[in-house]
Amino acid sequence: MVSPVTVVKSEGPKLVPFFKATCVYFVLWLPTSSPSWFSALIKCLPIFCLWVFLLAHGSGFLCAHADARKILAGLIFSALGDAFLIWQEQGYFVHGLLMFAVTHILYSSAFGMKPLNVRAGLLMAAVSFLTYVLLYPYLSGPFTYLVAVYMALIGFMGWRAVAGLQLANDLWTWTKLSACLGAVLFMVSDLTIAVNKFCFPVPHSRAIIMATYYAAQMLIALSAVECQDVEVSRKRT
Repeated sequence: MVSPVTVVKSEGPKLVPFFKATCVYFVLWLPTSSPSWFSALIKCLPIFCLWVFLLAHGSGFLCAHADARKILAGLIFSALGDAFLIWQEQGYFVHGLLMFAVTHILYSSAFGMKPLNVRAGLLMAAVSFLTYVLLYPYLSGPFTYLVAVYMALIGFMGWRAVAGLQLANDLWTWTKLSACLGAVLFMVSDLTIAVNKFCFPVPHSRAIIMATYYAAQMLIALSAVECQDVEVSRKRT
């Protein structure tokens, strides 16, 4: 198993642009009431940097590992979703929702179906169901079923990420831990969005949403770095 120190030394420098872009977003803190292509660029810039992070490992790496390609594709759809959500008050919220739904499908596929880990699946199903029960009284029209489908997809993604983290059997790797933490943070970010949009205002919601979102995407991108080790582990199980 690769040590965290080795990971920081090898991958840290490649993530410097991402951290700088994230700092730019929070320092500028452009008002959401005035959407523009510039604000869309600033919001998407950290995700663009994660594209570069994966591409920096070389075309051979991406060609050899389907999981990494799926995560890269998920990041591309995430950037599209981010751009649509800049104009959510102008009627593009559903478009952003659909882009992120595709992202979760791609991430789920990248994480794979082995090991199955039924307990983790039941836990994520319960979390998704209870979240939808909380939101349901506030939903109307197409959001009644769109949010249900979205909750199912992100819950499934969370299940596949958590299922890979086999702490009890000492089979975990830092990439699996990264995927697990990333998925959980993604769920926290989306839950905050949903509660803030449909239920009641959440204090400091934007800061919570974006901090957890950027951290989630970084961790999920990091989980792709050792795809070969993950694939070998899957074959063994």
